Amino acid sequence: MTNPQLQSALRAYINSEILHDPNYPLGDDEALISGGLIDSFSLVNLALWVEQEFGVPIPDSDLNADTFDTLAELVAYIERNR
Repeated sequence: MTNPQLQSALRAYINSEILHDPNYPLGDDEALISGGLIDSFSLVNLALWVEQEFGVPIPDSDLNADTFDTLAELVAYIERNR
């Protein structure tokens, strides 16, 4: 899966399953956690989906805004840990 495909899959999942708005214009650098778009429960669900979908384990210590607060940071994290 290429970087744009990964980004597209993540954006679609976040928009439909977490934000419940498939048409939300989620920007690559929009703050998810610190901006209040997703809460801690949604973050855990996102991490579980990433682990299942992309085979990238995410330790609990990485579930924070410092590691991936934006879509771009999440894509980079997955790319580094694949």
